[in-house]
Amino acid sequence: MSNSKKVIVITGASQGLGAGMVKAFRELDYKIVATSRSIQPSTDPDILTVAGDIGDPAVARRVIREAIERFGRIDTLVNNAGIFVAKPFTAYTHEDYAAVLSVNLNGFFYITQLAITEMEKQGSGHVVNITTSLVDHAIDGVPSVLASLTKGGLNSATKSLAIEYAKRGIRVNAVSPGIIKTPMHSEETHEALGSLHPVGRMGEISDIAQAVVYLDSANFVTGEILHVDGGQSAGH
Repeated sequence: MSNSKKVIVITGASQGLGAGMVKAFRELDYKIVATSRSIQPSTDPDILTVAGDIGDPAVARRVIREAIERFGRIDTLVNNAGIFVAKPFTAYTHEDYAAVLSVNLNGFFYITQLAITEMEKQGSGHVVNITTSLVDHAIDGVPSVLASLTKGGLNSATKSLAIEYAKRGIRVNAVSPGIIKTPMHSEETHEALGSLHPVGRMGEISDIAQAVVYLDSANFVTGEILHVDGGQSAGH
């Protein structure tokens, strides 16, 4: 199948990493289903936008249903939506806990079930989960237990699903970023955040988008957690 016929669903697609992935895959002539709470309609006939909270199973159902109605298939799902709340462990509130689990875990679980169901029908597909290298290498001064709890779970789920579906034509991989220059990090923090990486700088949105592009074309790669983190997970 040529790329011009491939359909990719990207969650958390309105800004930052998600918007970068939409741009990268559209340049490769993929048809795109982009979803987030704040996503706006697109004038591009090959980009379908669906607004809603991906942690809500009804939204997940709507995204997949509208993708099939519009484009007829789903080749790739990128579970990019995620939230990060940096607080001391004892300062997390019930609302913090519920919000992080809703987006990071529910937002993965419901739509991935539905997408894989469609992929099984066609005998092929690919799921990419966006996690974080804080799972592998916690940083003093960057409290991240909820990120590790949820994104660490996605790393494990990536390997489990890869094995479960390996003989059914469906690959499952993850990209584990370091700290990336996105709108959530103000410019005055860039130098300090960059110093947390062995290479001495933050990553770019394009670094993550290109990692996902690579994995989508790497037909012999499954169960992989690809670290794109300036050496962060390797050590300091």
